Parts: sequence; structure tokens; C-alpha cells
Amino acid sequence: MAHVHANSHAATGSERRLWTAFALTAAFLVVEVVASVLTGSLALLSDAGHMATDVAGLGIALLAIRIGRRPADSRRSFGYRRLEILAAALNASALFLVAAYILWESLLRLREPTLIDSTGMLVVAAAGLVVNAIAMRLLWSGREESLNVRGAYLEMWADFLGSLAVLAAALLISLTGALWIDPAVAVLIAIWVVPRGWALLRGALHVLLEGTPEGIDPHAVELTLMSVEGVQRVHDLHIWSVTTGVPLLSAHIELDAIDRWAVILKSIREALLRDHHIDHVTLQPENAGPCHSEHGALKCGP
Repeated sequence: MAHVHANSHAATGSERRLWTAFALTAAFLVVEVVASVLTGSLALLSDAGHMATDVAGLGIALLAIRIGRRPADSRRSFGYRRLEILAAALNASALFLVAAYILWESLLRLREPTLIDSTGMLVVAAAGLVVNAIAMRLLWSGREESLNVRGAYLEMWADFLGSLAVLAAALLISLTGALWIDPAVAVLIAIWVVPRGWALLRGALHVLLEGTPEGIDPHAVELTLMSVEGVQRVHDLHIWSVTTGVPLLSAHIELDAIDRWAVILKSIREALLRDHHIDHVTLQPENAGPCHSEHGALKCGP
């Protein structure tokens, strides 16, 4: 049985940008939660819940980078990479709880409106736009270098739009005095967040259930294996991942000449890496024996 594995590390610059963005958004998250209590704004609290997903997303990205550096040991042969997926599942679950609370509280506020400090709400929302803009600028240059940075950048964009919605709500409340606008905007933000939480949870569960990684077609992988000279048949093909961006493959490979296994294995490794970006491969060679035609079909075996 042959086993091949190669690791890659995230760039230091990407990690530094992630840490800076994480510190900024985490600090403002605390400010927004406190401000929502002081101003009475449910929209601010809803936006804080949205920002909490950004903080968690940045934290997961940093966790993935840090964990990726920890070596595997005899008890954890794949290291600690799956912690990233567990953290994502917990993040999504917490997001659903926050959204449920916001929706319930919004219904109560719509029935009995609560006084809101629209000026304070406006100031905090404007500050939120600035913080998100700074975080987006930090992540801009690294968005093509790392999938983690790109995901964090898109999260910042979503939160920027959320802060913009809260700012618009504060302006409308200030101009019209209509208190129902605050819980209405909170509901919109909460509803907007739920699909993102579901996508995060679904992705995490897919990895935990060892599903085929996104972007990899098992049939295409099998065709790639079959295209290698010397390979007669492929069976027991499994493709899964420990965490995002780390696909693994195992399969039984039937050969026309098992004494050429070393050469064939090298060709398989090159083809899988080139066509499917799979570099962690476990293969079991088997002697297919001579091939012959039987009822119009090619049969290989001793």
C-alpha cells in the first residue's frame, strides 16, 4: 500500500492581516453590544449578532492556520485540523440561537415599541461602517493569496451592508420618530443571517460526514486514474476531507503488471495533483492479471 502526503502553510502576511481584522471587529463587537443596551436599539443588537459571525469566521480562519502548523502524533495522525470544522458547526449553531432571540424580541417590540436613542444608534452605526471599511482594506490585498482571507473579506462586505442598514434605520427614526423601524430592520438582518448560518452548518456537516469535497467530481477522478497507463480498473474509491481545502483519497488500483507499480504510482500522483489538486493519496495495488474479451466486454483477472 502506498501513502503520500504534502503540507502547505499560510503566508505570514495573510495571518497578520487576519489578526488585525479580528482585533478590530472583536473590539467593535463589544462596543456594539454595549451600545445596543444603552440606546435600546434592537437593530444594533441584531447587527452585533451578525458581526459576531464575522469575528467567529476570522477566528476559525486563524484557528485553521495555527492548527495547520501543529504536527500530527501517534494518537492524532491527521493532527488537529478537524477542530476548524467543529468550530464552524458551533458558530452556526450559536448564530441560529441569536437569530431566534432577535426575531422573538422584534415581535415583542413591534407590539410594544420601546424608546430608542437614535443619535447614539447613528453614531455607533457610522463607527461600524468605518471599522468594516478598515477591515476590508486590510484583507483586500490578501484575498487572492488565501481562501481563508477571501472568505473573511466577503464576511466584512456582508457586515458593511448590515451596518449601512442600521445607519439608514437610525436616520429614519431620527427624522420620523417611527420606533417600529428599529425592530423591523432587526428582523431583516436576522433573516439575512440565517441562510449564511445554514450554509456554514451544512458545509461543516458535509465534512464531518466525510462527503466528497466541494469542487471534486468522483467520476472525473476515476477517469483520471483510469487514464494512467498500466491501470486496468479502479474500485473502492473514497474521497473525503479532514477540513476545508485538504482533500484525501483512497482506492484499490488493479494493474496489468504489478512489478511496474512504482512507475504507475508516480504517474497517478502527478495526475491527481495536476487535475484535481489532491496530494494526500492512499492506494492499494492489485494484480489484475491478463485481460481478455468476454461477451463484448473487457475482463481482467487471473
